Amino acid sequence: MPPADRATRAQFRHLQSFDTRWMDNDAYGHVNNVVYYSFFDTAVNRWLIDQGLLAITTSDVIALVVETGCCYHAPIAFPDRVTVGLRVGRLGTSSVRYELGVFRNEDVEASASGHFVHVYVDRQTRRPTPIPVITREALDALQ
Repeated sequence: MPPADRATRAQFRHLQSFDTRWMDNDAYGHVNNVVYYSFFDTAVNRWLIDQGLLAITTSDVIALVVETGCCYHAPIAFPDRVTVGLRVGRLGTSSVRYELGVFRNEDVEASASGHFVHVYVDRQTRRPTPIPVITREALDALQ
C-alpha cells in the first residue's frame, strides 16, 4: 500500500498496547509476519473479555476466526512497544469484520494494517447463530 493509504491511530475506536518479545524477532531482525496475527487475535479477544462478552470456557455462543489478512508497511522489532488499533468494518447477522492497525512505539501511521473475521456459532453444534444483542451493541460502538 502507498503511504497515503496507511491507517492512523485516530481512525480507531479502541487502542491496546503491549511490548514485543525477544522471540518475536526473526532471522532478519524484525517481528515475524505470523506474530502480527497473534497481535490481532490478542487485541480482539482482550477487548471481548474486557467488555464482559467472552467467557472463554463457558459462553454458549463463541466466535470462530474464518478469515484474516495483513498488509505490512514498515518493520517492527524487539524491544518496540506496539499499539493495536481496533474498529469494526462490517457487522452482519452472525459475523463481524474487525479492522486493525499495528503501530510501532509512538508512530502515528500503522506499521501494518489487517482484518480479522469472526463468525458467531453455537458452542455445541458449531452452527452459525445471530450475534447476541449485548455483543452487537458493543460491536456497533466500535464502528
